[in-house]
Parts: sequence; C-alpha cells; structure tokens
Amino acid sequence: MQLAVNGHATYVYTGGKPFDGSKPTVVFLHGVLNDHSVWILQTRWFAHHGWNVLAPDLPGHCRSAGDPPRSVEEAATFVLALLDAAGVQKAALAGHSFGSLIALQAAADAPQRVTHIALVGTASPMSVTPALLNASVHQPEKAIAMVNTFSHSMLAPPPSALGPGTWLYGGSRALMRRVLASNTKVNLFHTGFVACDSYRGGEAAMDKVRCPVLFVLGRNDSMAPPKAAQPLQARAKDAKTVLLDAGHQMMTEAPDGMLFALKDFLKP
Repeated sequence: MQLAVNGHATYVYTGGKPFDGSKPTVVFLHGVLNDHSVWILQTRWFAHHGWNVLAPDLPGHCRSAGDPPRSVEEAATFVLALLDAAGVQKAALAGHSFGSLIALQAAADAPQRVTHIALVGTASPMSVTPALLNASVHQPEKAIAMVNTFSHSMLAPPPSALGPGTWLYGGSRALMRRVLASNTKVNLFHTGFVACDSYRGGEAAMDKVRCPVLFVLGRNDSMAPPKAAQPLQARAKDAKTVLLDAGHQMMTEAPDGMLFALKDFLKP
C-alpha cells in the first residue's frame, strides 16, 4: 500500500493482507541497497497469522519517494513518522543490518511506542572499510560483488526461501543493481554505507531501550560477525540471542530458522 510519510509517497508491503488496526503490528526494515522484498517469507507468514505487517522501501529507494536517510537517526525518525501515517500507536520492529540500527534508534527515541526489537545481522560499531566506501562511489559493480561475497555463505538457499536452485549471489546482485538504479539523484550505496559507518550511538541507544530485544546473528557472517554485536548484547536489559548457520543474508540462507526465531519472540 501507499502511505504519505513526511509529505512523500511511501511504498509499504503488507504481506498480501489488508491493514487492520485491531491487530498487532510488526515493521520490517531492510538494509543498504535492499528493499522490502528481502523479508518476503517472514512478512507473508506474519501477515497470514494475525499480524499487521509494514515493510517499507526506505525513502528514496525503489517505490518510495523522498530523500534517502543520510543517518541512522534520520531513518529512525522516518520509522516513527511511518507509524503515525499508518495510525499505529505501538509496534514491534525487526531490522536487518542498517535496518537493525534504525530499529534500535527508533526504540531509544520512542520507547513507549516500540514493544519489541529484533536486531538481525547487527554490529556496534557497524564499520565499513575505506575500500568498500570508495568502491561504492567509483566502482559500484565491484562493491556489489564484494558485498555479496562477504554476505553469503552458500550458493543456493533452502527450498523454503526462494525455491530450489535459486542462485543467492546472482539474485542478490540483481536486487542491488535494481535498487541502485532506482535513484539517479543520490548514490544509495554510498549514502547507506556512510550512515552505517558514522553511527556511534548504538550503545547509548541500547541504554534507553525498554522492550525485549532479540539478536539474530549468523555464525558465518563476514559483514557483521557475531562478536561485533557484543557491545549491544552487554547493555541489553531483556535480551535473547539466536545463532543461525548462515552468513549476513540470513533471511534467505536460514529462512526457517529466522522465521522460528521471530515467531518465538513476537507473541501478541
């Protein structure tokens, strides 16, 4: 569906079900150079099992207008504005990579509005190497190849993700190329990476979180190794950690494990 958020048309995937204000709501947030589709299995399950699902394309990405967020704090403000636009007072937030930082900051900014946060493939700090930052500007194809090498630990996903025989690297590269091409005014790749790399507020934000926290981490994640989440885990007051046999793109490499972790955590 389309919502007007901060004066801009924002595309929000609802998992194939109409929005129902009487149901609990979960917001799914994507990472750099991704869109709502990376959460396709998880969003559809929740939408068909008693939840409202809001999975936006972040501003300036694909089907959403507006300027792309240049910082985690700016993106968190967008999430809270999205809840206002949807008429949602409280919601659970699930974020992957850059999206995990956004969810964390939103929960810190408005703890009364966030019931749970699931931080998937998170890190504090979420540093990006100078080589990757440079390539995202001057050699985007090389940067896309680098990210996909670091993000995946297998060639094809389990059948419950995208179907037997799907090539994870190829599919992810195609998605990133499409997202990059969706905005010719701003380099979404570099903008997103700079937002991740410059964010140093994770631990202070965790100190303000008042809701349960789920960490979902990939044992084989080279982009955000499990140990990179330890500063946040040490400060979380009500937290659970699930380790999956996957790389950074856990939603497709371990779709069932991801879904089960969220199902167990998000109980209305």
